[in-house]
Amino acid sequence: MANSVNKVIIVGRLGRDPELRSTQSGQAVASFSIATNERWTGKNGEPEERTEWHNIVVWGRQAELCRDYLAKGSQVYLEGRLQTREYTDRDGNQRKATEIVARDIVFLSGRGQGGGGGGGSYGGSDGGDDREYAPSAPRRGSVGPAEPAVADDDIPF
Repeated sequence: MANSVNKVIIVGRLGRDPELRSTQSGQAVASFSIATNERWTGKNGEPEERTEWHNIVVWGRQAELCRDYLAKGSQVYLEGRLQTREYTDRDGNQRKATEIVARDIVFLSGRGQGGGGGGGSYGGSDGGDDREYAPSAPRRGSVGPAEPAVADDDIPF
């Protein structure tokens, strides 16, 4: 049994186009932000809303797919882990950044579109992994690699 769990699940829309970079070793890494919204009725009966912004980091082939298929406004489902890192800004000040390192991403919008539509599932790993991940058949709500086809005779009802 695991001693701890670090898992995040987010469904939201991109606040900006993915930015693709490469590490010194040539590993692709993409970053972008996702907005999630929470809506409720306030004490006065009026609807209220709060938007939360999440910084996302994606590694490897998955990062390249994000660059190719996502744009500002695209809706995605993703699973990953929280990570906090320290860095020095341009002025020499120590800073901390908390971000989600994506492991599995489902594109809920069409290619480069901000609206609805079909999606593709892109499973992956969080950094340092040189395996290639190919998109599964476009399916809304799928996560991870494509499941094998099931014949009608295999369905028990």
